Amino acid sequence: MKVLLINPPNCGRSIPEERYGIDSLKLILRGEPLSLEVLAGNLDEHEVRIVDLKAEPDAFQETLTDFSPHVVGITGVTCEANTMLRLASTTKATVKAIVVVGGVHASNDPHFFNREDIDYIVLGLGKLSFKELLAALESEDRADTIPGIAKTNPQNELAFIQRRYSPDDLVEEKPPRYDLVNQYRDHYVLKTFGFRIGFVSSTFGCPHRCSFCCIEHMAGGRYLTHSPETVIRDIGLLGDIPVIRLVDANSFGNIAHARALCERIQKTGIRKNFVVDVRSDAVVRHADLFVEWKKAGLRSVIVGFEEIDDGKLNEMDKVNTVAINSEAIRIFHDIGITVVGDFIISPDYDESQFEAMSAYIEQSHIDLPMFSVLTPLPGTSLYESMKERIINHDLDFYTLTNAVIPTKMEEKAFYENYANLMKSGHAGAKL
Repeated sequence: MKVLLINPPNCGRSIPEERYGIDSLKLILRGEPLSLEVLAGNLDEHEVRIVDLKAEPDAFQETLTDFSPHVVGITGVTCEANTMLRLASTTKATVKAIVVVGGVHASNDPHFFNREDIDYIVLGLGKLSFKELLAALESEDRADTIPGIAKTNPQNELAFIQRRYSPDDLVEEKPPRYDLVNQYRDHYVLKTFGFRIGFVSSTFGCPHRCSFCCIEHMAGGRYLTHSPETVIRDIGLLGDIPVIRLVDANSFGNIAHARALCERIQKTGIRKNFVVDVRSDAVVRHADLFVEWKKAGLRSVIVGFEEIDDGKLNEMDKVNTVAINSEAIRIFHDIGITVVGDFIISPDYDESQFEAMSAYIEQSHIDLPMFSVLTPLPGTSLYESMKERIINHDLDFYTLTNAVIPTKMEEKAFYENYANLMKSGHAGAKL
């Protein structure tokens, strides 16, 4: 079968830009579509193409016509969900293809995609289940009995069998098809810092249950790890790319695995810079491990600090404290690892809370602070607790830079304070 995999274009909308002319907060997503490369890696018997509309926004219609695929797979996060529907509609109007959607939003809110122009929904990690779907389509077997695959039925409630994810779903023997995006490789550059970057997965899922996070449904609550040998293989497939981003929700969720991978990188003699996601409590408990990772090439860590108030952290089910966060920053700086700190700005902030956040950033010397707006994403426990407060249900605005519940401050003042915080935090930032 001919299979076309689609990464949507940049499409999130911005309230501060559209209403107040503040364009510094608009979300721009960059980086290779690793999820599609991973899917393609397990489709040896099919003819597969990947079109990255973030890199080549006008390529969709022409590729549909020229390639004439049997199956079109579309991925996307929540702010891309409406665009995924439009891509599905264009597909049905252009070619006779089966349309399949997957990714973060499909896994957290599959009922959103129970629409006429979509045939199947892949929930969670789809490397194995998508292959099983294609096999069923080829043999004309029923596909709705495959765990993790939902057949749409717009006239009725969506029904599907939950998949119990296991290491088998990683299909580790099949590497990502990095070659399918070679034509876009020059686009996968962190322009602000001037280096090329490649994506590798070392784990999947997360062992924690933060209320705002949409990762849980991607692996059914499981936390799966790739073998060190698999990670080393995938790094090698990226050739001379100097910076490797481990695209994991939490690269150090299993300390024994993180230690084994570090040792394997050192023994292999790989000379790369690594950027990884970690929790602050992991470095406080295992500072020695991060010393070793620094030797292995760890350049930067992305840490979800989220808040500067223990009560707020508790409300988020973060199971962490500000004191631990501050200690982790000190340890990272002592080791010589750059800290990218993620913080969540609540629409309930007043001016004093913006000022307190700014003071904390300055005092803690975080190298690159990043700020998102607390957003109740469908499928999360935060959404369930806040859905009655939501006033903006247009998913185009669910970019994590828009307030979709009412702001406590006058709205324009909220976004002005938010933009000022972002600007001051990024002055002289490094990665």
